[in-house]
Amino acid sequence: MAKQETLSLRKHLATLLNMKGAHVKFVETVADFPVAMRGARPQSAPHTAWQLLEHMRMAQADILDFSRNPKYQEKKFPDDYWPSTEAPPSEDAWAQSILQFQNDLKAMQDLIADTSHDLLAKLPHGTGQTLLREALVVADHNSYHLGQLVFLRKMLEAQG
Repeated sequence: MAKQETLSLRKHLATLLNMKGAHVKFVETVADFPVAMRGARPQSAPHTAWQLLEHMRMAQADILDFSRNPKYQEKKFPDDYWPSTEAPPSEDAWAQSILQFQNDLKAMQDLIADTSHDLLAKLPHGTGQTLLREALVVADHNSYHLGQLVFLRKMLEAQG
């Protein structure tokens, strides 16, 4: 791939990871999520807002670790990818989860922006995965669950 094409691809990935162009943004969705609704789960919903936020954080952290750590240790699903409680233990826990999610997202963006990493090279400790694939998985996974958070909030608000 030509250098200019690679730079363009890196910019597209950065935009995708940053959720630019999406209908909603991560921070706008989670920052003002009502405290009383963070651990609430409508009868027909599989998860609470806290579970979704923490799952997004945990999964993204794992993908980041896999993407840059040659000594990566595979986690156990679902235990290592979902919180054990339906509600955050405190308002601070909610804020810390948001902050860690943002820090890890920035680290992933920095990783793909670093031209010393070949986006298409197979990760030596993987089974065929590339940095490009991992960035796309993060973007796709985050987008999916962000949509769930938006829908969950609408359901909770409708319940009044």
